[in-house]
Amino acid sequence: MKKGTLIFLLLLPTLLMAQSNNEVTIDFLQSFADAFNAHDVRAIMSHMTNDCVFEASAGPDFDGEKFTGQKEVKKAFDNVFATFPDAHWGNTKHFILGNRGFSEWIFSGIKIDGTKIEVTGCDLFTFKDGKIAVKNSFRKNRLPMK
Repeated sequence: MKKGTLIFLLLLPTLLMAQSNNEVTIDFLQSFADAFNAHDVRAIMSHMTNDCVFEASAGPDFDGEKFTGQKEVKKAFDNVFATFPDAHWGNTKHFILGNRGFSEWIFSGIKIDGTKIEVTGCDLFTFKDGKIAVKNSFRKNRLPMK
């Protein structure tokens, strides 16, 4: 056996353990949800990669509206909190499988025009380097409450 191969095989467990430190956990996703409920955009963005993508549940395209990169995604989240000053995601449940995951939630909020919304929804995630690379959001379409 060549010396390089032997060294690689000896270091493989260490390399695999180092990779596991970059895995996203349920606690990480709950921390992300908690940051949304605190309306803490700085904390939200710390959970996302520099080249992150947010695909909103609504927008002009068939897949909603897409925001790319920290600056655009931050602006989109700032807009959510400006539109729904009391936005809240409750009853969260998180699931992870490899580099993919999803969170289920109940969104509630009152728009600045007084329109009340309460709907179930979910986020589909793609993870990279221990952070969220893609947040693809879906929610039920429900008539506004009075």
